[in-house]
Amino acid sequence: MLAKENCLRKKKDIERVFKQGKGFKQGFLFLKTVKNNLKVNRFAIVVSKKISAKAVIRNKIKRRLRAAVRKRLNKMEQGWDGVIVVKPGLENENFKKTQETIDEIFKKAKCLKN
Repeated sequence: MLAKENCLRKKKDIERVFKQGKGFKQGFLFLKTVKNNLKVNRFAIVVSKKISAKAVIRNKIKRRLRAAVRKRLNKMEQGWDGVIVVKPGLENENFKKTQETIDEIFKKAKCLKN
């Protein structure tokens, strides 16, 4: 579970990321990021019903992604807002592959510390 300060919750903040952010695609994930004026990184995860009609599967994907993001927060530069959008196919991937995809997409977005 991500800490409360690391969650992007407000609709206006998520819309700002989609309007102003840069997009990066890797595997079954799409990441939109934009700088914020805070000292924390905040993320939202979007899993639509196109992935699975079952809420159990969608929630499992979100839990896995939150865990993967939480492990990488200390390796990231501060001050990023991001929205991770899941594309169909991730529900069949294992957790290790998901973690590798998160690493690669953060490297593409240049969110990680050097």
